[in-house]
Amino acid sequence: MLLFTFAIFVLHFHFSFTNHHSIVKAAPYQASKAYTKADVSLHNQRTDCWIIIKEKVYDVTSYVEEHPGGDAILAHAGDDSTEGFFGPQHATRVFDMIEDFYVGDLVK
Repeated sequence: MLLFTFAIFVLHFHFSFTNHHSIVKAAPYQASKAYTKADVSLHNQRTDCWIIIKEKVYDVTSYVEEHPGGDAILAHAGDDSTEGFFGPQHATRVFDMIEDFYVGDLVK
């Protein structure tokens, strides 16, 4: 048991100091939840911003102020942002980064 506890501590310590983003992210161990479009639509402002990309729901609230495109991220706050997300303005790194904000799946 002591070895297991130590291993968890080491992993936590390692990941605490190897984070490449200054952004607060959802915990990666959260279980996937299901949200309706109505659920997501309630999160439509700068201080509470969720978006839908390809039927997945992302809480990007902590990224709004850091978004290189400024308030463009708010254009589809609480709504589907798939088209804008896959636009030519985004570098390929956003495709890896977005998963850090995943909170669940869209249900119909």
